[in-house]
Amino acid sequence: MNKIVGIDLGTTNSLVAVVEDGRPRVLERDGQRLIPSVVGRADSGEIIVGQEALNQYVLAPERTVRSIKRRMGTTEQIKLGDTTYSPEEISAFILRHLKQMAEDILGEKVDRAVITVPAYFNDAQRQATTRAGEMAGLEVVRIINEPTAAALAYGVDQQMDQFLLVYDLGGGTFDVSIIEQHGEIMEVRASHGNVHLGGDDFDERVLQHLLAHLSGEHRYEFKEDRRAMARLVRAAERAKTKLSDSPYAKVIEEFLASYDSQAAHLNTEIEREEFEGMIEDLLGSTIESVHKALEDSGLAAEQITRVLLVGGSTRIPRVWELIKNELGIEPSSEINPDEAVALGAAVQAAIINGDDVQAMLIDVSPHSLGVEVASIIMGELVPGFYRPIIRRNTTIPTTKSERFFTISPEQDTVEVNAYQGESQVCVDNTLLGQFKLSGIPPSENPELPREVIVEFSYNLNGVVEVAARDRRGERHEMMTVNAATGKRAASYVETQHHFDLALEQEIARTLEEATTLELKLKTDDNSEDAELLREARHTLEEAHQQGDENQARQAVAAIEDLIYDLG
Repeated sequence: MNKIVGIDLGTTNSLVAVVEDGRPRVLERDGQRLIPSVVGRADSGEIIVGQEALNQYVLAPERTVRSIKRRMGTTEQIKLGDTTYSPEEISAFILRHLKQMAEDILGEKVDRAVITVPAYFNDAQRQATTRAGEMAGLEVVRIINEPTAAALAYGVDQQMDQFLLVYDLGGGTFDVSIIEQHGEIMEVRASHGNVHLGGDDFDERVLQHLLAHLSGEHRYEFKEDRRAMARLVRAAERAKTKLSDSPYAKVIEEFLASYDSQAAHLNTEIEREEFEGMIEDLLGSTIESVHKALEDSGLAAEQITRVLLVGGSTRIPRVWELIKNELGIEPSSEINPDEAVALGAAVQAAIINGDDVQAMLIDVSPHSLGVEVASIIMGELVPGFYRPIIRRNTTIPTTKSERFFTISPEQDTVEVNAYQGESQVCVDNTLLGQFKLSGIPPSENPELPREVIVEFSYNLNGVVEVAARDRRGERHEMMTVNAATGKRAASYVETQHHFDLALEQEIARTLEEATTLELKLKTDDNSEDAELLREARHTLEEAHQQGDENQARQAVAAIEDLIYDLG
């Protein structure tokens, strides 16, 4: 019996996946897994799908259509050149492309599929999706909700009764769903979101920033130049992607346009904090949806067992931080967020087909990796703080970098101490190695501290390259160390207790204050009082880890009393 494929028919991109030898995988051709959900009519009159259609979108928008998913279930007609199509027919072109791709890769006929849809899709939209599959020559054996598919990809324990929160921020849409699980039965209890919010909107904010920069340097209407706009749109997307792993992104586009006998070039940098400021209101609206979904489900944040991140835009570090701060639980992102829904659809397809499905094994960093930093506290330099750069449970291989500053504008040498662990205090973690970066050039403004970029590259063998360089790239030093690695099932969940949000925030604040005073006392050679704080901090950390609320509250009170006495 031929395989049943799983298809994520996305607003921005679509994927097709299968289960082979018990494990799900996304099918790939010519290095491409994500197929842009774009359909166009080429100059020759033929229908084109995917990257080829996307490439012509800016130059020929009248012959190209994007985001057709938003129109599914409507009677709207879409015109491509001289021909009109229904939304189902446009979606069928995409599904037919995925079907052919699967047949070419698998070497067998593909005529059955499980297709995913958003949880908020109504009956008309679901029926339209089924019709699109049939037009593409596929028997749609089941339509399943995208958040349910994501949960299946993570292989959630089918013996558990629990509540899952799926935060899905894709290229063109956002939704958050609360899934109630009773053993093998999973149901969407509540869903909320915005069908017109996603990575495309973040790209647009970056694009407008670039256009504003250009308008300050050139008297030229770039918006009227399709070719220039096509390059700027791609540059904005690349910059957004780069900023997920780096503290800044260079944007260089030479010979964008020509006017008044001169060429217009673009050469600028965007800092991560700057980008986060551009999109903070959009991300804030997603958190409002999280609270709305919780309210509609009748649940409190502490009743959520696990948060799953889905959609490529969840790679933005600020997303992880917002969810952690708002819900008090670290979200899971071990599975490629672009692929989680397609992989889950493949799992459902295999179950329907009676095939064996095993848990996905993922290479992860079992501990956080970071560096020691110092702060000026009450006019005194206090070292010993730990700043993670790669968070624990990050899928490897990976490369992440962060920027740091010297204590003063005159300082031209820094010592890079690399650690592995979770404590806010370096001495409680494992020192991996250390080196110095000297000759750091001054900042462009000589009154400001000098800037250093620290980068961690972590491979599958546990080898970590730690590099440091100045902002201009004039000075560079690095070392290679060994760190722990581990394979784990996507279904594995660390015992992660969390209390109500107010208590979680109080614990975080108390630990931060205790850490600061502890290191300050140690700097002042008051080791006896520093040790008292260290023991009290460990008591609170242990109570938090074990989920003992009474003990945690007592530990918070004890630290507050100790800080008052020592202050």
